[in-house]
Amino acid sequence: MISPILARRDAAGFWMAVLLTGIGTGLSAAALTELLELVQHTLWSGNGVDLLDAAARTAAWKHIVILLGAGLLTGAGQLLLVRLSAANSIDITAAIWFHAGRLPALRTLGSAVLSILVVGMGASLGREGAPKQAGAVVANVLSDRVRLSDDQRRLLVACGAGAGMAAAYGVPLGGALFALEVLRGELALRFVLPALLTSLIATGVSWAFLPDAPTYQIPSYAGSAGSVLWALLAGPAIAVVSVGYVRAVAWADRHRPQGPWRLAAPAVALTVLGMVSIAFPQLLGNGRDIAQLAFTNQAAPLLLLALLLLKPAATLLCLGSGTPGGLFTPTLAIGALLGGVLGVPWSHIWPGTAPGLCAVLGAAALLAATTQGPLSAIVLMMELTGHARAFIVPLLLIVAIATLVARTIEPRSIYDARLTDAEVLKRQRERDPPSITRRRRPED
Repeated sequence: MISPILARRDAAGFWMAVLLTGIGTGLSAAALTELLELVQHTLWSGNGVDLLDAAARTAAWKHIVILLGAGLLTGAGQLLLVRLSAANSIDITAAIWFHAGRLPALRTLGSAVLSILVVGMGASLGREGAPKQAGAVVANVLSDRVRLSDDQRRLLVACGAGAGMAAAYGVPLGGALFALEVLRGELALRFVLPALLTSLIATGVSWAFLPDAPTYQIPSYAGSAGSVLWALLAGPAIAVVSVGYVRAVAWADRHRPQGPWRLAAPAVALTVLGMVSIAFPQLLGNGRDIAQLAFTNQAAPLLLLALLLLKPAATLLCLGSGTPGGLFTPTLAIGALLGGVLGVPWSHIWPGTAPGLCAVLGAAALLAATTQGPLSAIVLMMELTGHARAFIVPLLLIVAIATLVARTIEPRSIYDARLTDAEVLKRQRERDPPSITRRRRPED
């Protein structure tokens, strides 16, 4: 049966919008990535990519000044965004599920640019939020121009947001799956082709400006009986941590400051982060450098443990202060730290099991459990590292266990957690219909 989304007479307009969304999102993601690297290079005097090394060589006072500046910029930016558009800010997930993908374009793009600036300055949040927002806006604007139906718009906006992630990280298949499994909430076959085309086009366009290489460079780890047994034991523990993390995200998001304190809170929170980063420069930025250290066994066990406690606190501090940014890369980094911490004692119990491999498995498991997207998490880890075939068995096992246990305890994802209670309940009902249905009889 042909989907009504693709079978309408104006299907040509929809596919043209898919093509243009991919192109526009790819260009936007490349521009935002270049802006991020420019900010990091200018303020931290590094190469624009490796924030950790640059921050480690920077004077202590500069940590405080730069992060204070990021906080002041956040407060001023929020004040400007409120005046820029009369429309309220809408989260992408809420827009797709409850507003047919409609977003206030200027305010959303302004928030994307602001998040890139403050993450480049060191805020402990993800950079993927900005290209996701840009891709969603491009799709939304094109939907208006082509006059797409609400169903078509909802799909295209999800595809645009996923394509933004795909273009930023060079993960076309993972971005498409993320768009459908996590954002759209329905991994239906009839949606796959638009999502794949949008992500593929966006990634291809971005590769004209950005390097085509895995985000994380890891050794050629091989699966073993030790890693499989570790996955069985660590999966439930990672699931429990994911539940706590999701609930902490929900609490921080709902207790964001209001009124005049909304302008001052980011400056206070980011100044505190700047002070702590003097001793722990790994806390700055989205967490890519932390994950890289954990994946390659380049961090001492005590440092891994300290960062496991500090990185979630830093991310929640930024989120709770109202600082804009994503959660994808920080979550992946926290999972890598957790896997590395759990992997160190296991490497002594079962010699030959590399803590770095446990970090990779932990990152995938926490990502899957917190996004409620096991397939997209697996594919994203494969594309981000350029590996996984050799350890695919423990990878699939730990992702399945962690997602199942986490969903049993807490059905919300880190994205659902930022919705209102009524929106969460409605989404859960639509995503998880009653499992027991009565077979229709001829007389029904």
